[in-house]
Amino acid sequence: MEENQTPPVQQSTSPSSISGQNLVKKVSLAKFSTNLPIVIGSVLVVVAGVITGWFLSGGIKGKKQGEAKVPVSVQTEKEAGIKDESAFRDSAEGTLRQGGINGEGTHHLEREGGPSQNVYLTSSVIDLSAFEGKRVKVWGETISAAKAGWFMDVGRIKVVE
Repeated sequence: MEENQTPPVQQSTSPSSISGQNLVKKVSLAKFSTNLPIVIGSVLVVVAGVITGWFLSGGIKGKKQGEAKVPVSVQTEKEAGIKDESAFRDSAEGTLRQGGINGEGTHHLEREGGPSQNVYLTSSVIDLSAFEGKRVKVWGETISAAKAGWFMDVGRIKVVE
């Protein structure tokens, strides 16, 4: 025999056994009654999720797709913004002046008590410059600020004098 030749490999008579171990095993189907609670529980969880999602999306009385509730807004010389005053938690009254404080706000309300009582304002829906120099009442949401004592995003403004 030559040195580079390898000895022939012995082939097992059974392809499923090597070194006496059986590699292919018969899969025994578990009893149906032991899996029944798991199957029923899984189906119930899926059904409950579908029903919950349907109700949360509006269910029977659901809105038509694309239908949105748009707040009524007003724009006159004496008032501007969203008409519903109850939509805003905060309100303040004073004379509207241009300028914020250290980059916070575009305008401010001068109120009695001096500069410490000013309310600094910004608005994403109203052009506040149309009301400068007038005594106004504003409605909006207080937002956090670094320099301003009171900083508000105005959603409605109305001239009071």
